[in-house]
Amino acid sequence: MNSYPAELLVQLAPVMFVAGLDLPPALSNSPSSALQSLGQTQSPPSAPTKTQDHFTSLITRLRDVIQSQRKPAIWAPERMRAFQMILMGKDVRFPPRKLVPPEDLAYTSAHSPLSPLTPSSPLYPDGLIAPIWIRKHTQLVPSVFVLFLRLFEAPAVHARSPLDPPDPEHERDKTEEERRRDTDLSAEVAARKKTTNERGIKLTTVLLATRRMLDDPSLDSRLTFIRKQSGLDSRAALFVLSPVSTSELNDFARSLQDALYDTALEYYTSHSKRVRRKRNRHSQSVSSYNPPPLVSMGVASTRPLRPEGWTVRYEYKMACFAEFRGEDEVALKHYQDAYATLMIMFGSTAILPPRTKRWAEAKVLADTMNVKITKLYLYNNEHSLALSQHNSHMRRFADFSRGWGIGEETFEYWSWMARQHRVLAELLEQGSNSSLTFPTNSPPSLTAGVTSAGTPVELDAVRAFGLNPTHALQHPGHYYYMAARCTEARRERFLANEGILQGTSAAPGYANEKKVDHLSLILELYTKSYEVFKKHSSTTSQGRLTLWIAYRIAHTYFESEKFDIAVRFFERIAKTYRKEKWKHMLRPLLSTWYACAQKLSEVELMAMLLVEMIGYAQTVNESRTLQEDLLVVLKSPVPVSTGMPLVVDLKESDPLLDTMLVFWVPEVRVGEDAGFQLSLAAPTNIDLSALPIDSVTITFSDGYHPVVLRHSPPTDGQVADKVVRLLKIGKVVPEDEDDEPEEICADLRWRSGERLVVSGSISSEVPGLLTVVSITVVLAQNGWTIEIPHGPCVSHEISALVPRWLTSLQPIQFLQLGRDDCSSVVIRHRPHQLAVSLSHQAPALLDEEYPIVIAITNVDERYLDVVVDVLLQPTEVDKAAQYIIFDDQRSSGLIKGIRLGTIAPGVSATKTLYLVGSGAPGDRMLDISIQSTSVQPNSMGQGDDDAEPRSSRYSSEHATIDSCEKLQTIVIPTSRALTVTYDVAYRRSKNAMPALADLSTVEDDLWDDSYGGVAVVTTRMECVAPCGLVVESLKLHRQDNPLAKVLDCSSDENGNDMYPDEYLPGDELCNVSRISLCPREEQLLGEEIIGPGDYEVVWRRMLPDGGRGRQSTTRFALPTLMIPQDELIALLDVPSFARLHMSTPIHLTVRNRHSSRSANIIVALDLDPSDAFVVAGLRNGRLPILLPSSEEKLSWNLIPIECGHVKIPRIKVMNVRGAALPSQGVGVPSTEVDVEGEPVKVVDVRADRNTARVESAGDGADVVPQQYDASTILVLP
Repeated sequence: MNSYPAELLVQLAPVMFVAGLDLPPALSNSPSSALQSLGQTQSPPSAPTKTQDHFTSLITRLRDVIQSQRKPAIWAPERMRAFQMILMGKDVRFPPRKLVPPEDLAYTSAHSPLSPLTPSSPLYPDGLIAPIWIRKHTQLVPSVFVLFLRLFEAPAVHARSPLDPPDPEHERDKTEEERRRDTDLSAEVAARKKTTNERGIKLTTVLLATRRMLDDPSLDSRLTFIRKQSGLDSRAALFVLSPVSTSELNDFARSLQDALYDTALEYYTSHSKRVRRKRNRHSQSVSSYNPPPLVSMGVASTRPLRPEGWTVRYEYKMACFAEFRGEDEVALKHYQDAYATLMIMFGSTAILPPRTKRWAEAKVLADTMNVKITKLYLYNNEHSLALSQHNSHMRRFADFSRGWGIGEETFEYWSWMARQHRVLAELLEQGSNSSLTFPTNSPPSLTAGVTSAGTPVELDAVRAFGLNPTHALQHPGHYYYMAARCTEARRERFLANEGILQGTSAAPGYANEKKVDHLSLILELYTKSYEVFKKHSSTTSQGRLTLWIAYRIAHTYFESEKFDIAVRFFERIAKTYRKEKWKHMLRPLLSTWYACAQKLSEVELMAMLLVEMIGYAQTVNESRTLQEDLLVVLKSPVPVSTGMPLVVDLKESDPLLDTMLVFWVPEVRVGEDAGFQLSLAAPTNIDLSALPIDSVTITFSDGYHPVVLRHSPPTDGQVADKVVRLLKIGKVVPEDEDDEPEEICADLRWRSGERLVVSGSISSEVPGLLTVVSITVVLAQNGWTIEIPHGPCVSHEISALVPRWLTSLQPIQFLQLGRDDCSSVVIRHRPHQLAVSLSHQAPALLDEEYPIVIAITNVDERYLDVVVDVLLQPTEVDKAAQYIIFDDQRSSGLIKGIRLGTIAPGVSATKTLYLVGSGAPGDRMLDISIQSTSVQPNSMGQGDDDAEPRSSRYSSEHATIDSCEKLQTIVIPTSRALTVTYDVAYRRSKNAMPALADLSTVEDDLWDDSYGGVAVVTTRMECVAPCGLVVESLKLHRQDNPLAKVLDCSSDENGNDMYPDEYLPGDELCNVSRISLCPREEQLLGEEIIGPGDYEVVWRRMLPDGGRGRQSTTRFALPTLMIPQDELIALLDVPSFARLHMSTPIHLTVRNRHSSRSANIIVALDLDPSDAFVVAGLRNGRLPILLPSSEEKLSWNLIPIECGHVKIPRIKVMNVRGAALPSQGVGVPSTEVDVEGEPVKVVDVRADRNTARVESAGDGADVVPQQYDASTILVLP
């Protein structure tokens, strides 16, 4: 940005002048000189040196604080209530507003010294805005003037004694002296006030006083006197400051700025209003435009400023004043209006003739306004608008320049373009160092453009995902790079037109352009771009662009003839270009690198670069030219470091020869020959016939002598121009043989497209991988030896790397091999011959250790050490569990390394694997791996027991051990052996409920089943296995819990007599158990109770041969039980029989099982004359209130008068708790009310049986209540 005036670019802020803080010339001067500099007209009486030192220090620290405030800067987006504070002398004068004094009669019609209407103005007659106008408002005229003065203080008089009264004479003299000094100080302030009032500038006075003065009671009156005498404002116009610390001075500076900031805004607002009025008057008085006469280009005219120019001038001034006020949006609007009008002026050469002084000034003004507009957009993070403004400015002036004769063919055009890019880069760099962030320009994911149905979007929609780089704001490195490229174009145009411009006397700017060091400027711009790119290189693509910039830097060093620095750059850049195969960028780099090597006379580097460049040659002629250059280098003296051959590593570069190694088969057995063909060919665009190739060395894997092909020119009888030549080398010789192979002679000259096929065979006595490690091409001439290693399968882009086998020379025929990798052959041992059989009796039964017999027979002629691994695959069946048992190992997944020992030829070995499945039936899958290793007969008994399993060594020793592996997979169906069904009958308990006040109910060991009753569980087990089962025992394992316990079980009495017993498919066995239920108060109604035990069935499978399998155990858990849900119930206890004419008692128990509600029970005995009983007892009555968890018992005596099954009298129980009586009260609606209440169910305990059926322990069941008929009793005679 140094090419533009700083005044036109800097961020404007309110200006404050600070005067009266001048330091004394020297600290050793008299006290009076120091005090005079603080604004006192006469020398005060001598003060102590300590006081003078305090004020001198205060002034020094004040100057430091003021100078540390806001500094002028181009990038300042922060909006703070801060000033640009400038230190001035007390006698500073403001520039005159007009050239004539105010008392002159022509003052009203006069203009500013900087106005285009003033003949002495630098803008006369048609100038727009000069930087001096900005300088006037930033350095010459403030918005606030702060004056520091010293308040007079009379020296203190110390009394001889504290009891002495004050001297009246001394007090009167002190008061008179203070008033006189205050009057002089007021006069000085009033004089400064007059000059500031003429400009509308706020004047603020700061008086420096000691801390003693702050406590003086006369201070307020003195300050009031000074304010009135000097005419200071009553608001923020007078301050008093005493010597304080630096931090307090900073607070004072901030408070001072905050107090005066609004006044400064008013000052600049009044200026804006004045300029707006002038603009409005001017626009109203504009007359029609008469075109001025045309003048020749470059000749200045005396025509006045046009209306468009005045508009630009006024809009620019209002923008500046808005910027002073911190109103960025208003400033942006005025800058845009001024810029738009200025573009109109540039559109007409009649208004702004090209190559004139005003035209140049207007261009600078337009460029700086463009920077201002761009900067204000960036303040608001409007990146796209900022970039659009910048691009639009460059596009417009590019069009203007073509019309002015300054097009792309001139250096001036590219100089201006480079300047614009650099200014933007510097602006963005300053912003990035502050608070500016750059947008992420990554396009949205393409997956977002796929419809929900999975169909791709249209092509136009896909294009919308892209982003034009010129429409996206990037980091400063990009624009530094563009500036460097434009500067390169500027240098090219300058050098191209240098001869023409030297003879032209009127060539504008040519003399200045000759002084420009273009290369240094280009290097500076590229270096800045490189540094910024490295700072932002977060992706691989950014890193590649950084390398490209480094290449441009190296090329600039080359142009500057700094070849050693350029070489260092080329070395680092070429490494990445080779690795990432950037061939199109590497070719020019190598050419420039070679030119540097020529200039530095480094013959070794020249030879290495020429060899690499031959591999990158594009045409036959280019390759021949490079070979001629290489031959010239090889004719030069051999370098001093010729003790070792010069190695040119082309591993990451294009090779000299296309190489293709093909083996006929992918693998062979130990001792078998593997045929191979190695093709060495020259690409169709490279001719290597002039290259001095002395030999080609083919190096195989470890253990073989290399094959050396020595160059031998063809004899007269041989045809030298065959496209395909075949060279048979026989069998490759291993290193363990004594005879070293002889070198093989061959024609090692290749024209474009020629191919040499080397055919041979190779074998190995150990397993492994065989391939060609390297193919070294050796160049030898005049003492030079250059080795060029090649890989076995490398080629140029122009050559198709397809594995082919040469089958015929006449005609030439190739057979394409269909394998992916033909460049190596695998040597393997012969497979082992093992017969494996798996024997088992399907299906397996749940909970059974199902045997699988693994029989392995060695039908090979070698002794084999066999190891078995078994993998039990996870099952997808829900609730299924499984595991396997092999020898002494048990696992639910993998069992490794079960040794079968060494099996001699013709011998068999067996192992039994057990599969155990439980939970749910379904298929189980087993993967069995049988690994065998060939061993010598004499090593069979050495360490068999202590050796580690073969499976753990298999992968690491695969290349050397004669081993083999067989895989077997079996699927075993699994079914149930037994199924179980539970029938549950719930009976209410006849035991009396404990009383409410019974303390035993709170004891933990109390068992009360009066609420829960008894559950009778009938268990039926059915044999569903496809084979018979032998049941050896059936037991119920009690697992009593706090809610349920087993009372008795049928298997406890006769279990030992029934078993063992055989059960065929479909047979059943049954067991009955009684369970007492004791729910707690906290148990919810309907909550399930876990069964208090499980059945254990021990059984064996019946084999087809009459034998029995291994013992298995199946467990069936008792079903979950339900909590009774009765709330109010009546239990009738009637004996089973009675005697005629004899008294028989019956009992009725009414229980209230509700947790919180009491019951009002009415019992009625309905005795019919036809009943065969005579009843003694309550016929109709009300029971006491039944509280929750309580019961009442009633008894009757029945005397039967008939024999047989006789119905007992009907007993009716009603709960009238919620019933309403007819005489309920006045005001109640007269509705019919059921006064009988709610009937209570009467249950005969003899027939109390609620049944439920459960298929398994985990299943739930709904309880089916028993349907009760009328109770009867058997009456015997």
